[in-house]
Parts: sequence; structure tokens; C-alpha cells
Amino acid sequence: MSTATDEILEKLKSLTLLEASELVKQIEEAFGVSAAAPVGGMMMMGAGPAAAAEPEEVQTEFSVILEEVPADKKIAILKEVRAITGLGLKEAKDLVEAAPKAVKEAIAKEAAEELKKQLEAVGAKIAIK
Repeated sequence: MSTATDEILEKLKSLTLLEASELVKQIEEAFGVSAAAPVGGMMMMGAGPAAAAEPEEVQTEFSVILEEVPADKKIAILKEVRAITGLGLKEAKDLVEAAPKAVKEAIAKEAAEELKKQLEAVGAKIAIK
């Protein structure tokens, strides 16, 4: 880094939160930019074609779909579905027999992946959508 950027960095470190907030407002006004967090977590700088492009929608909610239930694994899958969903025996049985059917909807990707592992471990065929 150059000495100019080193000096600026040191001055920024000494600012209070109120002063930093005022600095952000002044930078936004002076350069016609926004410090708001962009959608998708990417920062778009400049006025090139990339800056004008629509931000991609990132899927944040996933559904765990029970695609197929092998007959010899039905009871184990039914027990796992009951544990995951909290459904009663009849409701869980109806869900398992109605495959393909959503076991859980609108959950985070990590949770969907975990449920997929749990259900596949007992023999179910699972899809995440």
C-alpha cells in the first residue's frame, strides 16, 4: 500500500461510529453511490454492463421431497418422517404412501441437506427443490 492509503486507513481507525456514519453519507453524496448491502452479496462497482445487469435471485428456501419409498424400507422411512415432521402415525403413513411428496418446505439449504442425509440413510430417495 502507498503512504497515502496507509494514512487514510489510520485515520479511519480513529473515527467514532457517528463520524463513520457521517463519512459514509458524504461519500454517497460526493460519488453518487450507495453503501447499502447489495442483493446476492456481491459488490458492483462502476457503470459497466455488469453494474447494469439485474442481480440474480438466490434461492434461500428449499423443499425436501420424498421421491420414492422402497417397499422393504417403508417402516424405517415412516419412523424417520415421523421424527422429522412430528406427525402422527396415520399422517406420516399417508405422507410416505403419497410419494412423491414434500416432507419439509421452505427451509434453509443446510437443513434440507441434513434431512436428505437422514432420509437417504434409511433408504428413501430424496430430491431437494
